[in-house]
Amino acid sequence: MKRSLIAFVLPAALVACTDRNAYEPEVPDGTDSWIEIETYAGGELGTTFNRSSSAFEDPAPAVVNAGMEESFKYGEYFFERSYTENTAPFKGLGPLYLRASCMDCHPGYGHGKRMERYRWNDYGNGYLLVLYDKSDNSYLTSLTGMPQTQAVDPFPAPLDETKINIEWKTWQDEWGNRFEDGETYELIYPEVTIPADAYYVPILSKNGELTVDEVGIRLESTIGIYGTGLLDAIPDDSLLVQYQKEAALGLPLNPNIFDGSTWASQYSNSKQGNGEQHPYRFTYALSRGALQDGPGANAIWNITNVTRSDRRYHYMTTTYATKASQDPDVQAAFYDHFPEYKTDAGVEKDIYNYLMGEYTDEYGNTVPVVDAEMSDADYVDFMVWHRGLAVPAARDLDDATVQQGRSLFRQIGCATCHRPSWTTGPDEYNDPNNYFSKGDRRLPKYPYQTIWPYSDLVQHQLRMVNDIRGGWCRTTPLWGRGLSLICSGHQDRLHDCRARNVIEAIMWHGASDSDARRSVEAFRQLDKSERDAIVAFINAI
Repeated sequence: MKRSLIAFVLPAALVACTDRNAYEPEVPDGTDSWIEIETYAGGELGTTFNRSSSAFEDPAPAVVNAGMEESFKYGEYFFERSYTENTAPFKGLGPLYLRASCMDCHPGYGHGKRMERYRWNDYGNGYLLVLYDKSDNSYLTSLTGMPQTQAVDPFPAPLDETKINIEWKTWQDEWGNRFEDGETYELIYPEVTIPADAYYVPILSKNGELTVDEVGIRLESTIGIYGTGLLDAIPDDSLLVQYQKEAALGLPLNPNIFDGSTWASQYSNSKQGNGEQHPYRFTYALSRGALQDGPGANAIWNITNVTRSDRRYHYMTTTYATKASQDPDVQAAFYDHFPEYKTDAGVEKDIYNYLMGEYTDEYGNTVPVVDAEMSDADYVDFMVWHRGLAVPAARDLDDATVQQGRSLFRQIGCATCHRPSWTTGPDEYNDPNNYFSKGDRRLPKYPYQTIWPYSDLVQHQLRMVNDIRGGWCRTTPLWGRGLSLICSGHQDRLHDCRARNVIEAIMWHGASDSDARRSVEAFRQLDKSERDAIVAFINAI
């Protein structure tokens, strides 16, 4: 290590070390060292020691202990199998959809991979299009939040994906993509364009109709899904304490979420639930709260548009339903495909009601018109599987290089945002969707576990070119990512998969006004063996 490092990074190192005592538990009696504790990345109830290509797919010990293995395996079917229009038990695809299978987005149960084009059935395409009004970052209202590019007959897709163009451009940082010792690296980022004729619906935001030049376009990849049940088990008040600590340290925080002392906003669900609030903790954009109304619980409905008992309506916009119901081609073929929806109301109203999944009766009541396509039993199994996925154990923590990397990771301040460990609470899981109740025993639980996700679950700003919409991005949990290549067939990182390896991911943190700037400056002062040690450590956890 260069002698100037200690003086140069002292402020960042102090930030990391001052807070570290709250992040890393003392070694308890009866254990040999921190290695024994940290190897259990998901705690005793959430860790698998499988390091093969199926390491992301294992049930957690909590599943086995609760006798839920059969339910877990049934739930797994609904992740891996493709949905169809009419073949039970995988019935219900459409009328609009993003993918036919969860597995399409999460190769090997992990993070989506970098793609050269946007096609719904390209395996591993975990990209969700993010289309928004550039003037205020608000989503387009004429498209769903995750814009759909597929439809079943006789409906046109809201967006023609064959006209979506992804161009990967090279980027040179202020250091010329070169470390001081001469080692070089590459940086690339995506530029996405969509022409006006790709839109079936008008391009609308809350501010009115837009031109294509007024539409911002970004890509946001799916997250890894293993271990999300453990993150859900972190108490809400622990997340609040984390924000308060970071505010006290002077770290910038998203004012839309945290006002300096408490929550400015939290996640809630007033349609199925009662509006109870919980801190945001899931997705890069930090768009979801509790897992039971989070990524999987929502995705099994809105990605495939498969209805269930609490959601007997389609993932749909009124703009699309209005446009399609008035389309002569759709009207001409609708009853051929959906004769059971013919009423005296007329074809336009019948199409609209079917697409919206409901109608309003003469008394102002909302009446469902579509059946639940996914049974309650199947949904519970799916959530047992989702909440029950284990985290791979940390590997090779006794290796001298990995131990050196662990120490350097903390010294240069990476642990400030990539908080090493958390302790779960009693794990009486919350469900803003009100499907599962407190005290429910149908899902696995992870009470009082020390877990090592290496994330503060807080948003920070990296100020990258073509950054995530809004600029605030949740710190990615690092656990298990070193197995991505063997499990998922790639090791792409960051919100849009622009980083193809760990070094690229680190250097994308280095913009002049990035919240992680000082850590990247410190990383650059390390010699190659020390940089390689940090990479080895990140790949070991």
